Amino acid sequence: MQNTEPTVPSIQKNKFLFELVRVGLNDRAYYIETYDTPLGKRWLEALKDNLIQKRVIEKNFCFLGFADSNRDLNFLCRELNKSIKQINSFKFDPPFQHMDLFVADDFQYSATLKTGLGPEEETPGLRLKHESCNLLHRYFEELQGTAWDISKYYKQADIKTKYAIRQLNNLCHEIESWILSHRKSIVDPDWIRPAQITTFLNAPRIDLHEEDFELFKQNRYDRELGGVYLHWSQVGKTLYEVFRDEHAPKMTEALCSEINHQKYYSGEFDIEWGDTITENTHKFKKQEMDEYRAWLKSNNYDWEDPKLSLGYIKIGQVDLQRTFGSSATFKEIYDTMSKNLNITNIKSMSSRTIECAYPYTLDSDNWQQIQMESLRQGYESRSMR
Repeated sequence: MQNTEPTVPSIQKNKFLFELVRVGLNDRAYYIETYDTPLGKRWLEALKDNLIQKRVIEKNFCFLGFADSNRDLNFLCRELNKSIKQINSFKFDPPFQHMDLFVADDFQYSATLKTGLGPEEETPGLRLKHESCNLLHRYFEELQGTAWDISKYYKQADIKTKYAIRQLNNLCHEIESWILSHRKSIVDPDWIRPAQITTFLNAPRIDLHEEDFELFKQNRYDRELGGVYLHWSQVGKTLYEVFRDEHAPKMTEALCSEINHQKYYSGEFDIEWGDTITENTHKFKKQEMDEYRAWLKSNNYDWEDPKLSLGYIKIGQVDLQRTFGSSATFKEIYDTMSKNLNITNIKSMSSRTIECAYPYTLDSDNWQQIQMESLRQGYESRSMR
C-alpha cells in the first residue's frame, strides 16, 4: 500500500510553537506565532541569534509598498542616484561600465496614459517599466555576484562603494513595490500590496535541510494577510520573478544565468500586509498559476520538483486579532501600519526572554553610518576567518 503520510509536518494554523516573537513599533506591537515544524524551530533559533548578536536591522529596506510613505518615487530616485555616483567614482580594475542616472519616468509610465483594471497593454498608465528595473538588477548582480561567488568588483570596493552596491538592489525592489502599490491605491485600493522585509546586516545564511524544500509545495505562492514568510537571503531572480517581470519569456542562456533557487534561511523574515490572495479563492490568481505552470513545463521545469523552490515557505502568522482587534478590516490594519513604519525592538518570549532594541531611525543623521559600520565589521570578521 502506498504511503500517503506527508513528508514534512503540516503548517496548519493550530500547530504553533509555545514561544512568541514580539515586534515593537512606534506606538504598538504585534506578535508572531511560529509554526511547529523543524524549520520553524531552526528559524526561531537563527532569529534569536540575530537578537543576541545585536545585528542591525536594515530599516531603509523594511516597509515596502506603503503608497503614502514619504519614500516616494522621486525620493527613491534621488537615493538611487547617490549610490550610482559613488559606484561610478570608484576606480575598478578592470573598469566597470559607467551607469547613467535615473529619473522617475524611467521607472513608471505617465499618469496621462490610460489607467484601469484592463490588460496591461491597454491600461499602461502608472504601471512599472520593467526594463529599467531589470537593467538595475543586472548592474547589481554583476557588481556583487552571489553568496557563493562574490564578484571581483565587490572584492575591490571600499566600504562606501560596497554599501552603494547593496543599495542598488534594495532601491530597485523598493521602487518596484512603491509603483505597484501607488497604482493600486488609485485604480484598485483594496488590492494594494504592502509588505515588510526584515533583514539583519551580516545575518549568517544557513543551508535549508532536504526535508525543508517540501514546504515550498505546501504553501506555493499564496499570500495571507499577516503571514510570515521565509526571507530570500541570496542574490538572483526566482523562476516566478522571471515569469512575472519578463512576461513569460522563452528561456535563454542569459536568463538562466540570472536564476537562483532558494537554498538558505537566515533568521530574517517577510510579512504580508496586503489582503489575502490564494489560488483556491481568487480566480485571477488561479489563472496566473495555470499560466505559470504551463510556462514552466514549456521550459522543461518540473512543478513538483521541490529543489526548484517554487513558492514561499510560510513559517508563521501574525496574531492580527491581538494587535488590531477582532473586527479590524484590511484597510484599518493598513492605516495603522502606515503610522508605524519603524521597528523599535524585537523580543523572543519564552522561559528565557531575548530582546534587542533598535533605537536609530531614518530621521537620524547617522543612520547610514551605523549601517556601514555594521557591514564593515562583518566584512572584516569574514576575511579574518
